[in-house]
Amino acid sequence: MTLSIRSLLLARAEDDSPALLAGARRWSWREYVAASAGRASALAGLLPSGAPPHVGVLLDNTPEMAFQLGAAGLGAHVLVGLNTTRRGAGLLADIRRADVQVVVTSSAHRALLDGLDLAGLTVLDETVAWPSDAAPPPALPSGGSLFMLIFTSGTSGEPKAVRITHEKITGPGAYLTERLGLSGDDVHYVSMPLFHSNAVVAGWGPAVCNGAAVALAERFSASGFLADVRRYGATYANYVGKPLSYIMATPARPDDAENPLRLVFGNEGTEGDIAAFGERFGCRVVDGFGSTENAVVISRIEGTPPGSLGQPAPGVAVYSPESLVECPRASFDDSGAVTNLEECVGELVNTSGSGQFAGYYNDEAATAERMRGGMYWSGDLAYRDEDGWVYFAGRTADWLRVDGENLAAAPIERILLRHPAVSEAAVYAVPDPASGDQLVVALVLLAPLSPSAFGDFLAQQADLGSKAWPRYVRVLSSLPRTATNKVLKRELRSGPLEATWTREQRGRTYS
Repeated sequence: MTLSIRSLLLARAEDDSPALLAGARRWSWREYVAASAGRASALAGLLPSGAPPHVGVLLDNTPEMAFQLGAAGLGAHVLVGLNTTRRGAGLLADIRRADVQVVVTSSAHRALLDGLDLAGLTVLDETVAWPSDAAPPPALPSGGSLFMLIFTSGTSGEPKAVRITHEKITGPGAYLTERLGLSGDDVHYVSMPLFHSNAVVAGWGPAVCNGAAVALAERFSASGFLADVRRYGATYANYVGKPLSYIMATPARPDDAENPLRLVFGNEGTEGDIAAFGERFGCRVVDGFGSTENAVVISRIEGTPPGSLGQPAPGVAVYSPESLVECPRASFDDSGAVTNLEECVGELVNTSGSGQFAGYYNDEAATAERMRGGMYWSGDLAYRDEDGWVYFAGRTADWLRVDGENLAAAPIERILLRHPAVSEAAVYAVPDPASGDQLVVALVLLAPLSPSAFGDFLAQQADLGSKAWPRYVRVLSSLPRTATNKVLKRELRSGPLEATWTREQRGRTYS
């Protein structure tokens, strides 16, 4: 039987080992559970009868955010993670869609609520005097009970509230504890935002399962990462998106490997960053593939080929959204280029059902779109080779058509990242005045790169097809990203083109 978060927390109610570290402040598990119980008790008295018992948190990674997670874990109400980068009507829409009754916020974010129609809501500052000796309210949550609503990143549309059950925290928490060899002697460094799934599922959740301490960074800081690891004695850290790259961009020092960190787990790291980070900081980096919905799982295991995400979990396959059958495996020419891209690229699906996806809250249409034909459709494009290895091809919006040929953005991005001067690459399309698309790439550079040198580099990539050469190149200081470090390509597409370099329609040089 899957344990609830409540049962795990109450089992630590008399544990005096470290639970929470934030700056110079320390709390034991005994103190953490008591503080969480006090908040759960107080909130139970504030939630209106007959309404969904939903408490929104508009907070950074403060101790209060950690206590609010514990309070919801005790099972009498549901926590709603509000994205601190959302503004105005978008933030209000999230609050209303999630049926939030009480919002807990801080002085840093209180102004985000100014001018919004919050009629019927109670807004609390995190500095309120919470009870310190109250018993947790009565509750009997099961593994399938709702614990939290976490909004998707919104890279391909408006954010949706994903239903996060207790077992969606305790299951992965137990799995990661066993797979990664974590224990109560570890210190989990959590700098990814706790309103999002990565930090909750891969940082806080495993600590609840194994009794490790959670060390908080209020916000992620590349320059502050190593100092925090040393200050807290952190042995484990989680990430999502580009943090490895950002940390690697900080000046290297001869003593970087002299730190307690032994393990880093996350997703969306590049192969180069994964290897370089592990070598520089003397730790092991384990990268996987997943999403807030957590219905499609792919693991990078030993022997994973360059460019591959790894091997899929049972039931995960690549299907054609048009024919609803599995796509043929990819074939490669001598240079390593895929020769049947139009046939082998499809959508990653869970053919056995929904996995751990419990649906979107208050959005039956979006849930039905994900669960077509009894299978979970992820919206992620991919292809597989003959040995079953999975290669990411982008989101469904990253399927481009140039001069009558279909292209996928992610394989092109992987090629561009081979250049040592390229830190980030985002490939997207703008309309071709004739028909189809023209290909644009937005680059963030680590070192100077001339247009002629860029063209020479492309010409040397034997697996880069002629149609995959970008027509326009934008050199930017940074890419627009969500709070969880995912690139917002819709912002790139919607803004002015402002190309740094341009290639003639049939040419091979940039100017």
